Amino acid sequence: MKPRKDLLDIESLSVEEIEHVLAQSRPFKDLIRRSVKKVPPLRGRHVLTLFYEPSTRTRSSFEIAAKRLSADVTNFTVSTSSVVKGETIIDTIETLQAMQVDYIIVRHGSSGVPNLIARHSSASVINAGDGNHAHPTQGLLDAFTMKEVCGDFAGRRVVIVGDVLHSRVARSTSTILRKLGAKVGFFGPGPLIPDDRHADIVTFKTFDEVFDWQPEVIYLLRIQMERQKDQYFPSLHEYHRLYGVTGERLKTIRQRGIYIMHPGPVNRGVELVDDVMTYEKTLINQQVENGIAARMAVLHWLQPGTVMREMD
Repeated sequence: MKPRKDLLDIESLSVEEIEHVLAQSRPFKDLIRRSVKKVPPLRGRHVLTLFYEPSTRTRSSFEIAAKRLSADVTNFTVSTSSVVKGETIIDTIETLQAMQVDYIIVRHGSSGVPNLIARHSSASVINAGDGNHAHPTQGLLDAFTMKEVCGDFAGRRVVIVGDVLHSRVARSTSTILRKLGAKVGFFGPGPLIPDDRHADIVTFKTFDEVFDWQPEVIYLLRIQMERQKDQYFPSLHEYHRLYGVTGERLKTIRQRGIYIMHPGPVNRGVELVDDVMTYEKTLINQQVENGIAARMAVLHWLQPGTVMREMD
């Protein structure tokens, strides 16, 4: 498969490219389970993480993935950088370009910032989450996780539950699943289900309707209170009652053998009850492990460019 320079979203990936990354994730997962976990493909390469928003799973996952491939890693801490003194993104890009880094992994609260950096840098840029727009490696690791347990995607049914409106995860994961032939549904408070959803995505008003649709996977989203400027539901207690996986709903989920996923971090008592974490078909920890493998596959596939576009 021909490499590309950047990974900025799922929409621009072909099915062949997606399947290539998923296929390459399998041997990398086998590798990280071995006693010797490091291989040399990126030896001499320099990976920089540039996170303008807090992150635990994504940032550490990328760092581990890069080190497993023998790359050098630098974590750019925005809170202690010149950004807090007023340095613009363009100035930051020029500084990073002068450092001759090979990969820049970017998370930013504004949509489009990774694209801006990619246009002005010869480094391979990976979008680790930008605003409400995209989180492509989350989509890839989710697809890899579902592939492990469900096999072929054709006709599989996945319901994404919660704050779809503010979720870059929902956008990337629903896009990759639909590209691979799965059927996707949305369920959550009405104001949190976007009006511009694709026509082939079904919506539900109750959990009974969700169960009647017979999904193989229920994908729970974190309620992103920090992105919500308005009150979309009466209370977290009421949200849990209507849209969370309660103890009673978990019984139904267990009876039907439905898998449960969540991108983390989990809000216990809101999206789910504690017992979900020990349910035999909960894939949340598997998603974390697969995140390292999928990000190794992405880093191995991308190829830093040799020509940088002129600054606007």
